[in-house]
Amino acid sequence: MHGEYKVPGGKLVVVDVEAEGGVLRHVRVAGDFFLEPDEALDAVNRALEGAPADTDAAGLAARIDAALPEGTVMYGLTSEGVAIAVRRALAHATDWTDYDWQLVHEGPQSPALHMALDEVLTAEVAAGRRPPTLRVWEWGAPAVIIGSFQSLRNEVDAAAAERHGVEVVRRISGGGAMFVEPGNTITYSLSVPEALVQGLSFQDSYAYLDDWVLGALGDMGIRAWYQPLNDIATDQGKIAGAAQKRIVGHGGGSGAVLHHVTMSYDIDADKMLEVLRIGREKLSDKGIKSAKKRVDPLRRQTGLAREAVIDRMIASFDARYGLTRGKVTDDELDRARGLARTKFSAPLWTARVP
Repeated sequence: MHGEYKVPGGKLVVVDVEAEGGVLRHVRVAGDFFLEPDEALDAVNRALEGAPADTDAAGLAARIDAALPEGTVMYGLTSEGVAIAVRRALAHATDWTDYDWQLVHEGPQSPALHMALDEVLTAEVAAGRRPPTLRVWEWGAPAVIIGSFQSLRNEVDAAAAERHGVEVVRRISGGGAMFVEPGNTITYSLSVPEALVQGLSFQDSYAYLDDWVLGALGDMGIRAWYQPLNDIATDQGKIAGAAQKRIVGHGGGSGAVLHHVTMSYDIDADKMLEVLRIGREKLSDKGIKSAKKRVDPLRRQTGLAREAVIDRMIASFDARYGLTRGKVTDDELDRARGLARTKFSAPLWTARVP
């Protein structure tokens, strides 16, 4: 069995392993990481040899740490990363390059339709009828998107939202509220087969699916990192938040994961603070005094137009994994329009947690 895992911000770890009689055998760890001294690699292999095959990633990492020679230096590699690669091998996980990725980047659409498209396209990937898809959103109206489990009245000032013409919608994924405006926000979705994140914990899957965009930002001169559980940050502040939803496959499909990210390009922080009810407790948890400091626009950090940032992100993904331009099919669009009308525009859904 073969497993691969790119350590977030680090290097690729490759593991070949067999499971015989319920234990790991013939373990071989490789990759483009740096490790000193040389014998540390043999120590890693020996630590994993004979381990129970059902040992979780934390347990495998502990075995590795206990076996490393004193003074071992790892660069681009962690014991946790090796452990995750083992778990992915045992779970028969796939890799990004195993798929033919499709790009969907169409004109502005309503907030409710965007919520519906996320659900429909990911369900199609789960069923095996659509290839893994990167969808870049264009917003047709300003909106607040609240998480699946958030209280509507606790998160949004309804009067302020109406005054500013801000539509409020609820998405199918968890996480916190996001304030978006056309031209000021960059949002994208990844609809991926569940096999791509096999062997990863929920938290690790966030880091894994965000890694490509960290590279894209780095190419634009922004040193960014994944900040658990679902933020992308720089030394000047948070620039993006992510959310996920697992969707069960039907009709022979094996399931899929929806991973979407909203990035701040040039947000009107004053308007955001009027519309969102951001409490002092939530802000103090972040170690800051005002919500404005949580929004660090990409416009200022890159000096690039929003369209140029998007083009560079797409080009970066294409260079890594390949990307073919596609579109939402007529059937998918019809189903999404129906969901936008009957679910995502309906008070019953939007206020399901009042």
